[in-house]
Amino acid sequence: MNFLDEIIKAKKGEVIKLHFKYSKKDFEDSPFFQNISLSLINGINCDKNISIIAEIKKASPSRGIIRQDFNHLDIAITYFENDVNGISVLTDKKYFQGNITYLKEIAEIKSKPILRKDFIIDEHQILEAKANGADVILLIAEALAKNQIRDLTIAARDIGVEVLLELHSEKQLDKIDFDLNKLIGINNRNLETFFTNIETTEKLSSLLPDHITLVSESGINSKANLQRLKKAKVDAVLVGEFLMMTNNINENIIKLKDWCKIEN
Repeated sequence: MNFLDEIIKAKKGEVIKLHFKYSKKDFEDSPFFQNISLSLINGINCDKNISIIAEIKKASPSRGIIRQDFNHLDIAITYFENDVNGISVLTDKKYFQGNITYLKEIAEIKSKPILRKDFIIDEHQILEAKANGADVILLIAEALAKNQIRDLTIAARDIGVEVLLELHSEKQLDKIDFDLNKLIGINNRNLETFFTNIETTEKLSSLLPDHITLVSESGINSKANLQRLKKAKVDAVLVGEFLMMTNNINENIIKLKDWCKIEN
């Protein structure tokens, strides 16, 4: 069994418990549920520079603990103060040591859109995301069938939540309705092996329609990476470990923003 299969198997068990614990009405009664979401797509497309979705991630299956000195609120405040375009929050407990409460607490102080990054396979998880302040959810094409992608995207749209649909290989392209899913992430990390290669974005970007808002995810940690991604016509980058592993997050965000500038 590869990493992704193992995670999805565990997630199915979590979803059963989530249905048992909360009804749809429980989520709808949340103070966040009636709030109008902030648009990540609009935030990404607001200027010509490559936008930054800065991630809050304590650990990963491949690296273990990434950041020992971890305080999700302090990290979020640093991100907001540096005017990133969005924040990605890991909520998976078992494999990434995330928590849905991180999302909720950050949503209480947010000034930019927040993405719930998890392995979403069920509509109840989308309701939970909205109830805890998420503006956007991640869907992973590799983990879902074509009809699941469509149904979950529509379920999110119906409650005002945007979808970042992630793919990793050409094999997933035929699952995607690009008229419905216009915010697309290319994950440079292979979810079966967790090996990362920027070339994944370079190869797949040319196969996507021109109207797509494109996000490159994972393994982005240098000016050289950004130079390659600019040529691939990427609109945004989702960056986690480059920020989480540094002693000075503020300094690395400033570097990253400089690398993301598009010169006239």
